[in-house]
Amino acid sequence: MRLDAFDYDLPEHLIAQHPVEPRDSSRLLVLSEPLQHVHFRDLVTLVEPGDLLVLNDTRVVAARLVGTRALTGGRWEGLFVRETAPGEWELLTHMKGKPTPGEILLAETPHQEQPLALELVHKDGGRWLARPRQAGTAAEILARFGQIPIPPYIRKGRAEELDTPRYQTVYAQRDGAVAAPTAGLHFTPELFATLETRGVQHAFVTLHVGPGTFQPVKVDDVTQHRVEPEWGEVPPATAQAIARCRAAGKRVIAVGTTSTRVLEASGGVAWSGFADLTILPDYRFQVVDALITNFHLPRSSLLLLVSAFAGYERIRAAYELAVREGYRFYSYGDAMFIPARREA
Repeated sequence: MRLDAFDYDLPEHLIAQHPVEPRDSSRLLVLSEPLQHVHFRDLVTLVEPGDLLVLNDTRVVAARLVGTRALTGGRWEGLFVRETAPGEWELLTHMKGKPTPGEILLAETPHQEQPLALELVHKDGGRWLARPRQAGTAAEILARFGQIPIPPYIRKGRAEELDTPRYQTVYAQRDGAVAAPTAGLHFTPELFATLETRGVQHAFVTLHVGPGTFQPVKVDDVTQHRVEPEWGEVPPATAQAIARCRAAGKRVIAVGTTSTRVLEASGGVAWSGFADLTILPDYRFQVVDALITNFHLPRSSLLLLVSAFAGYERIRAAYELAVREGYRFYSYGDAMFIPARREA
């Protein structure tokens, strides 16, 4: 299929700039027959005892860095991508001019501390390898010097105080993501408790969401697109829960595209490593039976994934309906529940 097929018009006012309160009061479009318009808290009426919700427990780190170049005083900003080895960071950077190996970038902090010094080592592709001149883990250093990396379509990427708790799921545990697994933002402790009383189980996987997931597809032939590998893990306890769910004939419900990617990459068994899987429109799902997801950007790999899961025409019609009905889009927006994958 051609990339143009995954484009759509979205009025700017439908791009959510702030989250709703409480989390589970967001709207939920259910792709059932007929379609249903409910709220996320109504998920309890859409799942069955024995169903298994699988959630991504990655935690967003304060990956956005801003400051000055020690050599020139010019401004720079960047994004921590991952720690490649102890004391070595992979960075995306933006500044005027061309930095050189050995140059020092200073990352400012709002806490009146001395800035963080980052020594540029070498550039690989579009990313720099840098060494922070500060003791501690990457998460510890970023907590002092970084900012929450909200997407550029939310307030032009400028985080506010509310984003620290709200651009994070209530069950986030493992530091490493540079973007939130947004389908999980709608869950509350109270909703989990209600689901549990209905006999709905939940289990966790990890996929540290990187910047590649959200970058636009740039090839006209979408079958040529590849999503950057991201580190993930399916713990043994989760693999066992999946096996029990399947044996009972119940649904494995992925909460979000990131959970979907790691489940399908692993085959649903205990596993850890880099998930190197790009889900395109002809993909046949092996593990995930149902999907909870937000509304995604046009021309994105995430839109390709949900189209593969539910069917292209079904997703296109659902998105057109969501626009007409005023659903809120993207990270802080509303959600969709796809109760069954398309037939092969």
